[in-house]
Amino acid sequence: MKYDVCVIGSGAGAGPVIYELSKAGYKVVVLEKGPWAKTEDFNKDEMTATRRDSFRPALKDECHTVVKKNKEGKWMKRSTYDSGRSFWNGNCVGGSSNFMSGYFHRLKPIDFNLLSEFGPIEGANVVDWPINYEELESYYEKTERIVGVSGKVVDHSFLEPRSTPDFPFPPLQENIFSSWLDKGAEKLKYEIFPTPRGIISEPKEGRNACYYSNYCGSYGCSSDAKSSSRVALIGEAGKTGNCKVLPNSKVFHLETNGDGRIIRANFYDSGNEKQYIEATIFVVAAQAVETSRLLLMSKNTEFPNGLANNSGQVGKNMVYSSGGVGSGQLYFSDLDKEDAEALDTPGLFINRAIQQWYEIDHPELGRVKGGTVDFVSEHANGITKAIKLKKTSGGKLLYGSGLKKRLFDYFTKQRKLKFEIFVDWLPNDKCYVTLDDEVKDKWGDPVAKIWAGHHEHDNKVARYLADKTERLFKEIGMKNVSTGIGSSPPANLQAGGCRFGNDPKTSVLDKNCKAHEVDNLYVSDGSFMPTGGSVTYTFSIYANSFRVADKIIADLNSNY
Repeated sequence: MKYDVCVIGSGAGAGPVIYELSKAGYKVVVLEKGPWAKTEDFNKDEMTATRRDSFRPALKDECHTVVKKNKEGKWMKRSTYDSGRSFWNGNCVGGSSNFMSGYFHRLKPIDFNLLSEFGPIEGANVVDWPINYEELESYYEKTERIVGVSGKVVDHSFLEPRSTPDFPFPPLQENIFSSWLDKGAEKLKYEIFPTPRGIISEPKEGRNACYYSNYCGSYGCSSDAKSSSRVALIGEAGKTGNCKVLPNSKVFHLETNGDGRIIRANFYDSGNEKQYIEATIFVVAAQAVETSRLLLMSKNTEFPNGLANNSGQVGKNMVYSSGGVGSGQLYFSDLDKEDAEALDTPGLFINRAIQQWYEIDHPELGRVKGGTVDFVSEHANGITKAIKLKKTSGGKLLYGSGLKKRLFDYFTKQRKLKFEIFVDWLPNDKCYVTLDDEVKDKWGDPVAKIWAGHHEHDNKVARYLADKTERLFKEIGMKNVSTGIGSSPPANLQAGGCRFGNDPKTSVLDKNCKAHEVDNLYVSDGSFMPTGGSVTYTFSIYANSFRVADKIIADLNSNY
């Protein structure tokens, strides 16, 4: 059978395409490398979720190699199998959207015009987007409504234009710490507002509301409140009878016909046998690193450097949503009993964010793009916390009574609260993806080699935001306040590699996310982003994927 559309991947970049095309009556097949995990599979077992990597590939079978500078400034390659630092996030139907924390901030109008607004930055490949905020706004609204976003719109300096007055779902319940942040921000004249979340606070079409289990980031949702592609979109697509999902199907090559068109997707099935799917249009949404890897692996005489890569741009200009993580502690002994009990109440959200410094004008930095600060509780996983406590700050291993006391004090006498900083990861020539022909996965295919170079400008901006936020934490009486400024790319927040643009020489995709060189290839995950903005990517990936779905429907209606 030849399908109308073959979608490779099933996360935030794939779900809207699957949903819209299926509902429009087109026959859609989905090739997902991982299994089809059900809601009941997402339990709160810490060992299952974080120590056994149950929803990520085993690194002995499917690793990556990461090239980054060591302390001496020399570029060094290391396999993630050796380091234990997985670059996989979600390996199941719904992909990474199953495991996100659900910060759903929109991009701002200035994010679409970074070059025009702030000018060039030496060593950075900054460009303007080929579309503007207004072209994406209706799709943000659509995502809020269909996928599900909770929150409350509050006016602040960098509130983006909206076609609706508020989010479709009311805010999630909040921990008392949120009100303390509000009071501290008022004293410092900081603009703080409720964080919108891709987690529903009320039931929706068979999905349960959040029940505040305290297990969000890194965990799949056992109530279906989290707005994953799996529950919000793919499940609904399946009801149309037009969508077929093939889990455990690892695509390794997209085959062309010599005339600039893909004719089939070749994949390994659950028994590791080679199979193929034929379709009219192919959509790749395998998450940015793996999308670039697949296109690079799909080389042939027509595309000797990789599919859609005669420009040499596939894999280039990767970006990651990063900046740094800060923390502070509140000790129950410093609080009255009622406040201590309220702070210790598990599961409630600290839904607060600051975007007051989304644009910075500073004597040392100049006028530069700033970023976002989000606030969050320390991760609920007790095993992760305990492992971090086994050594002193000097690296000495603790054991016996000393370790017991440290664990007891940490878990019973205080709470650690965190803030996360998101700044633009400036695209640069040292951050890209290639194939590693020296390291193979279990099928014998080259793994992705991730070159993790960053731009020092990002760290300067992050430090500025950290200083402002540390002041807030100290204002409300927190102790041991500190921030780690990050320059290592996070596995779960990746974009770029197939940037869209109007010039085929400097971009892989056109403004509709169709490949310049391949007439029936679209890329709808975060790969399209030429710059990332200073927010997490998932919301914008969803919105753009809804936009791309409309373009594909128009393409099918007019050309096929």
